Amino acid sequence: MSRDAFSYDPQDGGDARDTSPRRPVRQHRPAYSERQDGRSPALEAPGRGDSTEAREQHPTREERSDSPRAYYVRDRTYLLRDSEMHSLTEIGKFRVIAVSDLAKYSYDGNRARMEKDIRALARQSLVKDNTLEISQKKTLRVLTLTKAGHRVLKNTNKVADDQPIYHGLVKPREVKHDADLYRLYQKEVARIERGGGRPVRVLLDYELKRNLNRDLALLGPDKDDLDRKGEVAEKHGLQLVDGKIPVPDLRVEYETPELELRHVDLELATRDYRPRAMAAKASAGFSMYARSEDASRLRRVLDEREITAEILSL
Repeated sequence: MSRDAFSYDPQDGGDARDTSPRRPVRQHRPAYSERQDGRSPALEAPGRGDSTEAREQHPTREERSDSPRAYYVRDRTYLLRDSEMHSLTEIGKFRVIAVSDLAKYSYDGNRARMEKDIRALARQSLVKDNTLEISQKKTLRVLTLTKAGHRVLKNTNKVADDQPIYHGLVKPREVKHDADLYRLYQKEVARIERGGGRPVRVLLDYELKRNLNRDLALLGPDKDDLDRKGEVAEKHGLQLVDGKIPVPDLRVEYETPELELRHVDLELATRDYRPRAMAAKASAGFSMYARSEDASRLRRVLDEREITAEILSL
């Protein structure tokens, strides 16, 4: 979704960014469902007559091996499985995730197991399960952290010290776009891992704009000086394009096989993009993605404007 590079400060929307120091965590944690030998366990299909309650009373071997652990935060005790903590972490990093995507990417498609975890997290008031109308005939079920969920992540050292985490829904009108960023991330991470890389950190546009605006404000009277502005852009790994600094929807920082730290900036384009905005994003060097129903139209726009950029399908 096309957004102005500097018009939004996430603090204004009540953003709860974790700024307290935490112990660095640099390893890439696999989804809970991967066994220690690297293989994913087969999904167990419930019997025809089993109810949800009956299945919960007879946990699978996988669930028995993932027993709850107690976490103490202030005057509360939270009992959380590794799979539930992993879901909390993913939701916190991306602010909002579609339920269907969480099931696909974090539970290997095991929807029943995910639903059980989400119910457990909701009972402890750690996540909020939202169903929002995204068009006249369509709704989208998404998950966000509550303040308590954010607090648990903040106090349990489960994310890297420089990884921002968020809670609450800031822009309901943009929930479809924002929720799709998790799927976009998974697509790009698959490409990184195929090349032998390893994802380290993810930054949303909220954070990128926040840091960029802070340094632009420090320019004072020189804020319109293109040379100084270009220096600020370069400091944040961005580029000055026609006097402005385009900001991507998502940045993924990763380690190469040679242990070099690099990043890739991702943009999720929609059919509402104006050609000029697309040209600026392409000139900034962003990797452009689009939903399959929008991709062909956007490619035609690029061709007509003679803009050299690849549109990858989400």
